Amino acid sequence: MGIKQKTSELQHRMREALMGGGDKAIEKQKAIGKLTARERIIALLDPKSFHEYDLFAKHAGKDFDMDKKYLPGDGVITGTGSINGHPVCIYAQDFTVAGGSLGWMHAKKIAKIMDHAMNLKVPIIGINDSGGARIQEGVNSLAGYGEIFYRNTQASGVIPQISVILGPCAGGAVYSPALTDFVFVVENISKMFITGPEVIKTVLGEEISMEELGGARVHAEITGNAHFFAKSEEECFNQIKELFSYVPWNNMKKADRFSMKPPKKTYKINAILPSDPKTPYDVRDVIRALSDDSDFFEVQELFAANIVIGFGRINGDTVGYVANQPEALAGVLDVDSSDKAARFIRYCDAFNIPLVTLVDLPGYLPGIDQEYAGVIRHGAKVLYAYSEATVPKITVIMRKAYGGGYIAMCSNHLRADFVFAWPTAEIAVMGPEGAANIIFRKEIQTAENPEEMRKKMVEEYKEKFANPYVAAAYGYVDAVIEPKETRKMLIHSLEISKSKKVEIPYKKHGIPPF
Repeated sequence: MGIKQKTSELQHRMREALMGGGDKAIEKQKAIGKLTARERIIALLDPKSFHEYDLFAKHAGKDFDMDKKYLPGDGVITGTGSINGHPVCIYAQDFTVAGGSLGWMHAKKIAKIMDHAMNLKVPIIGINDSGGARIQEGVNSLAGYGEIFYRNTQASGVIPQISVILGPCAGGAVYSPALTDFVFVVENISKMFITGPEVIKTVLGEEISMEELGGARVHAEITGNAHFFAKSEEECFNQIKELFSYVPWNNMKKADRFSMKPPKKTYKINAILPSDPKTPYDVRDVIRALSDDSDFFEVQELFAANIVIGFGRINGDTVGYVANQPEALAGVLDVDSSDKAARFIRYCDAFNIPLVTLVDLPGYLPGIDQEYAGVIRHGAKVLYAYSEATVPKITVIMRKAYGGGYIAMCSNHLRADFVFAWPTAEIAVMGPEGAANIIFRKEIQTAENPEEMRKKMVEEYKEKFANPYVAAAYGYVDAVIEPKETRKMLIHSLEISKSKKVEIPYKKHGIPPF
């Protein structure tokens, strides 16, 4: 057989493989508003950058007439490409081929491209759209999941791992996204759950839709399993591209540096805080007043709104923001916000991203529900994450910083490199009203006018304790500054902290309060 015939055979095989599950299956995919696996890869990556591997992989199934079936690429597409000019490894499950079910060769292809990502020290992106384990291959399917989970764990903190849920992701399959750094979901398309509606109906007798059980909004707003929510696949891909503009390609690098742009003049930092210390405000306005060009890329925007996390730039360099949000639950720390903050802090620390913490909270959320939910254990995660972090850590106390909340939000005692406080800062064991009621209880009760006495004692407590100057006198606050000086102080602090190195005691690893 000559070269022309060989080439012709190659082209025929490629055309056959590139058709996936065939015209009918593709039409069905399109009818429900979904792109094909290959279209998704092309839409996400830089133009003409995708190179596919293992196109001709053959599934390993032999039973139940599987040996007679042709499954192009075994239902998953793998390869390399680039985003924003930087290399990435990628895989996308093809629902048009056997429902994207995971068999041994399917898993082997994913594991192989994950190994490439680790060896090349580039991000790995997984697009999930699968009916789950391929039942016909039995335990080999489960073994395949195990191989992927192990690699997810080994890659954690070494290269960025991105999961994109663009279809069903059920049963054991959900644990790979849960082990990755960021999970993206799309409304009406993403479905993620351990047990499906049918099982729940059989076992519990409860009727529930797939959307109610594990739709995109459920995971973006309630469970916290998703970090980014989009209305369309196109919006989702744009979110991923934006994320990659902020994060480094591996843990030995730093994120790309951009030209510095001053914040937009519409964000006037001196005018953001209300005159009444009990009045809420949107802390994102403070973040935008501090960030280059007022850009802020928020993470988990819809989950645990009482804390705000995300990426911005100061003087051209990426920083990670952690900020109490007075608009939601007065910015308190609770079970969900503690988990949200702690995980983000650890991500930033793993990938050399300095942390800027903006503090305004009355403490941890009280109540029996929180106690029963384990607020002690969950709240300790924030303490652990900040204490463990060795990247530059700069804290700005804007208003309230009471009790354990003061300590937890990257205080001097958790080794913040710099702690700044605005003149409006109140740093104390508890709020002035509560403290005065306890400390001056007898004086208030025996006074001719208890209410007037109470007000007087509150003011006395504020003067003695609930201000930034007492903490500054002890060296717990490095400088009391006007709000308008904050960006200048952050730029200086980040610049002189660039060469920061922390010697930590030898240990295999710590034991966080998981």
